[in-house]
Amino acid sequence: MGRILAIDYGDQRIGLALSDPLKIIASPYKTIINDNDDYSVNSIQEIIIKEDIEFVIIGLPLSMSGEDTEQTKKVKTFSDKLSSKNVKIIFIDERWSSKAAKRSIIDQGIKTGHNKSLIDKTAAALFLQQYLDQKK
Repeated sequence: MGRILAIDYGDQRIGLALSDPLKIIASPYKTIINDNDDYSVNSIQEIIIKEDIEFVIIGLPLSMSGEDTEQTKKVKTFSDKLSSKNVKIIFIDERWSSKAAKRSIIDQGIKTGHNKSLIDKTAAALFLQQYLDQKK
């Protein structure tokens, strides 16, 4: 019984979050600098092995009307590369996750100007927690 890894894919950074082994609580894990997809996929593959990941949830950045965007296409291209490593992937709507993460961080009294990586991994934790709560 492994953990779940959540991915908030961005052009510059990829935020990661992990569930606990019982799949009850999501926590921000780390942020990877997205120099290129091959580097990022290999880094995530190492995490999948190290953290005993059962499957991956990737946030899908849809438009407000629910349509694909240019960023959605980039996320799907990235996920295709990751799935070629025999990783089970589930997509989840991540509209508003970055804004909600930023609001959560500000509410804690943390300045967000130089904490973009914190926003990215917190966004991943938010949509992972949403997924976990729906599965209860």
